[in-house]
Amino acid sequence: MQQESLVEYGSRRVIITITAVFCALLEIVDSTIVNVALNDMRGSLNATLNEISWVITAYSLANVIVVPMTSWLSQQFGRRNYFAASIIMFTTCSFLCGNAHGLWELVIFRFMQGLGGGALLVTSQTIITESYPPEKRPMAQAIYVLGVIVGPTLGPPLGGYIVDNFSWPFIFYINLPVGIIATMLTLAFVRSPKYQEKTPLKNVDFLGIALLAVAVSSLQFILEKGQEDDWFNSTLILSLAIVSGLTFFFFIWRELVYRYPIVELRVLKNNNLRIGVMLSFVLGFGLFGSTFIIPIYTQSMLGWTAQDAGMLQLPSTLFTALMMPIVGQFIQRGVPQKWLIASGMSIFFIYSLLASMILTPYTGSVNFFWILILRGFGMGLLSVPISTMSLSTLTGRQIGQGAAFSGMMRQLGGSFGVALISTYVTRRTQIHRTHMVSKLDVTNPAVQQRVESLTAGLTAKGLAPNTAAKSALQLMEGSVTMQSTLLSYVDVFLWVGVMFLICVPFVLIFVKTTKKLVNIEDAMH
Repeated sequence: MQQESLVEYGSRRVIITITAVFCALLEIVDSTIVNVALNDMRGSLNATLNEISWVITAYSLANVIVVPMTSWLSQQFGRRNYFAASIIMFTTCSFLCGNAHGLWELVIFRFMQGLGGGALLVTSQTIITESYPPEKRPMAQAIYVLGVIVGPTLGPPLGGYIVDNFSWPFIFYINLPVGIIATMLTLAFVRSPKYQEKTPLKNVDFLGIALLAVAVSSLQFILEKGQEDDWFNSTLILSLAIVSGLTFFFFIWRELVYRYPIVELRVLKNNNLRIGVMLSFVLGFGLFGSTFIIPIYTQSMLGWTAQDAGMLQLPSTLFTALMMPIVGQFIQRGVPQKWLIASGMSIFFIYSLLASMILTPYTGSVNFFWILILRGFGMGLLSVPISTMSLSTLTGRQIGQGAAFSGMMRQLGGSFGVALISTYVTRRTQIHRTHMVSKLDVTNPAVQQRVESLTAGLTAKGLAPNTAAKSALQLMEGSVTMQSTLLSYVDVFLWVGVMFLICVPFVLIFVKTTKKLVNIEDAMH
């Protein structure tokens, strides 16, 4: 039976699009804006570094729990009501976070904020997709992806500015006016689809909800805390890995056999969505991984402030934003999506290769500028085609289900990227250090000459001979540490680039060109 179309036109579509994009941007920005304020929070809340990191972990845990369930929750309560309730919850908890007087009070409110925020990202994508006719959906995805790409890099400089000029609670308070306006616009303009039918309470898959919550929260905890707790040398991490594996297995079994599943796994039979979900994971790995590694490098190796490190990536992000409508036009005019994705991955590899070649203890912002613009070019070619391809052949309620899978995998890809990169840097630094120290033989004339030269220079500056000799060895130690850390960053850029390069032939072989987008009005039931 045909139902009323959700395609919008004119000013109504513009208002819905702006509302959805701002909500998606709010959610993404809040996942990174807190990072630069942790030290200030730590001082005012009298918390340790390990304790204050729960402010980030709680938000991530809540996100990954609620994202897979957004399609079902939207169906239960109606999309407009659920979206508006999520905005209200996110906005209210933002105020409560800024007003928190204790660490664990803040952590609880951040978790609740994450439950509201997780729905914003996926539901925004579904709303935007269904508001446009099929032939204009590539442009719709380009608009949506703006928030996804801009958010991670906008968070740190914005947070740094607020912390430097105001105080950390204002990183939460800035959400209030946007949240209030977005709520009113949602209630006034967003419509719920007619094909959404509420599942009776007796048929609700409570077991599936419990299994999903345990599985994804355990996995996210492992990724957030693994490096800090030395991975599987920790009994807690090992136990959670077993729990996560078992609950994922039983969750998949449950969803495939239960008549009213909380997450419709069968939608992954769609070839475009299945491949798009995998590519979303890779995209999340590269996007969040590179957004994570560059600020860490510039702050730890070059001594930059958080705000300076964040501002470094802003031109690249703006360039990506400018590319979005252009790439959307390419897709609408019939350029095969797989060629755009393959080109984007190849460009990302070139960016990674060039980045690994310019890293020195003296690399400046000028050296980074053009290669980051190149990264922005690659991300522009990747983001829109992957997002469009994933949902291009889905209809009706499948669009929300597909958007939930894509959003979850992009976020998990980012979590894996940050966790693996931080672990890799630590381990490779140790390996390079061991290798370099093995070459510093005290009987080697070159080593002796270097130590004597440093000692002489320090003695000439007024240090006592024995103090100068000890300081010379400390300088050698610092040089070894710096060089070994630098080499580990070089390795990270190379291997992330290789990962993207390896994906290119798989994209060209397995991604099928979508000749015609399915018309949602003809497929609703």
